[in-house]
Amino acid sequence: MVTRFNVLDHELVPKHEVLKPSEAVEVLRKLGTTPDKLPWIRASDPVARAIGAKPGDIVKITRRSPTAGVSIAYRFVIAG
Repeated sequence: MVTRFNVLDHELVPKHEVLKPSEAVEVLRKLGTTPDKLPWIRASDPVARAIGAKPGDIVKITRRSPTAGVSIAYRFVIAG
């Protein structure tokens, strides 16, 4: 019997979401950068696969922090 584990259900995995193209353009404009300059996440990453991220997408990661409150990071999805 194979038991499937949903990585998104783990308490240490922060919220990940794929940005809509219009949201991605706005984020890149606000940060003054291009997608290839963002940190990368591979499409084969378990979380990227779980949320359906495809190469070229931008993923928003929202973490709770005891010191900063909420921390937001962005990743550019690459093949692999």
